[in-house]
Amino acid sequence: MREKRKIRSTALLFLTAIIWGFAFVAQSEGNVMGPFTFNGIRNLLGTLALIPFIRIFYGNLRLDKDTLIGGICCGLCLFAASNLQQYALLYTSPGKTGFITACYMILVPITGICFGKRLRLRIGIAVVFAALGLYLLCIPKGEGFTDINKGDMLALLCALCYTFHILCIDHFTVKAEGVKMACIQFFCCAVLTLLLAFIFEEPSLPAIRSGLLPLLYAGICSSGVAYSLQIMGQRDVEPSVASMILSLESCFSVIAGFLLLGTALSLRELLGCAVMFIGIIITQLPERKEEISS
Repeated sequence: MREKRKIRSTALLFLTAIIWGFAFVAQSEGNVMGPFTFNGIRNLLGTLALIPFIRIFYGNLRLDKDTLIGGICCGLCLFAASNLQQYALLYTSPGKTGFITACYMILVPITGICFGKRLRLRIGIAVVFAALGLYLLCIPKGEGFTDINKGDMLALLCALCYTFHILCIDHFTVKAEGVKMACIQFFCCAVLTLLLAFIFEEPSLPAIRSGLLPLLYAGICSSGVAYSLQIMGQRDVEPSVASMILSLESCFSVIAGFLLLGTALSLRELLGCAVMFIGIIITQLPERKEEISS
């Protein structure tokens, strides 16, 4: 029974990564409005999209203490991570931003060790493969990290925030009501981000209408559906494995660009995707006795 739950949770996380990957196209097409405006409305739509599901699954909108606290903590992490990423893109390339941000798959097991969690050898090897594949996918040939700029540091802070977001979900998901926690998370993130939008930007209805379709996909599918799937998927998958599966959004974003925008895939990008998938496959191999403890 536990193995079936693990397979189901893994499938949910894969689906999450696919939805997030295609959301990169939506985000690039939705740049007609300010980034805070886009993120704020996106999370507000995610909040509204989940309310009917809450009524169906739970029959009420009541919140227990763990769900409320978990939603607020996850919302604060998501707010910090998503907006740090937007600002990082102002100072560094999308490839470097994507690579550094997805390094949460390395930070999650390292942070877990600091909190007394054990890192199995198989997972450590898988992380190395996934990181190498991510580098090949995101960093063009000839470009490296010889010059660390402000954007790179912001992206690293973003990766740290996503690390705490994943660990937060891991901590609260066993005690909280998942879909309700996701709804609180989006509402918290939406309120804070829209506040920044009205301070630093000038939201306008014409700009919002012109980017409505990307906004609807990002809000309902990427936020409302995918982040809820993440919370449900992490219930039976350890954080280090979940972080690697979720990092496949980088692969699926490249595939989405090819399918929807006609962006050509280079041999280096295809190799990067293949190496990342090898890393994920390693995590799904039968259990071994050898483990590395902290």
